[in-house]
Amino acid sequence: MSSITELKDNINTKTLNLVLLTFVTAGIYAIIWMFINTPKLEKLTSKKIADNTFLIWLAVCVGLGGALVGTGEESLDVISGLLTIASWVLYIIWSFRAKSALQEYALTEHKVDLRMNGIYTFFLTIYYINYCINDLPEAQRKQQILSGQEPKADNL
Repeated sequence: MSSITELKDNINTKTLNLVLLTFVTAGIYAIIWMFINTPKLEKLTSKKIADNTFLIWLAVCVGLGGALVGTGEESLDVISGLLTIASWVLYIIWSFRAKSALQEYALTEHKVDLRMNGIYTFFLTIYYINYCINDLPEAQRKQQILSGQEPKADNL
């Protein structure tokens, strides 16, 4: 059995850093983060989240949606809006797949009932997933305390 901190250590991104880097790079960092960390998530959770084609289409929607916005031509603005909506949908799909994989991983590998809020997953997408990954050791510690077990030293 792997350590509960293995996923957190492999991803190694603080949520605030993820938010700030996404902001200063106009959304590019979030896509890079997904390209880098989706295979890590899939490897550790043993569940498929998204293939490269999915992530490429997400990047295309974000990129073209941003490039076509504000051109002044109504038809291009409509296309930009549709591509932006498509990118939001793809982020949400990815997030719910990652949520499912993360919950199953926590339960099967570490016997932790990781309760993740669907509303937060919908609105905060990858930022909430990253937060929950970083919070896994704390969730395990809380569950051990509530079940009357002594928290293990490697989880602290």
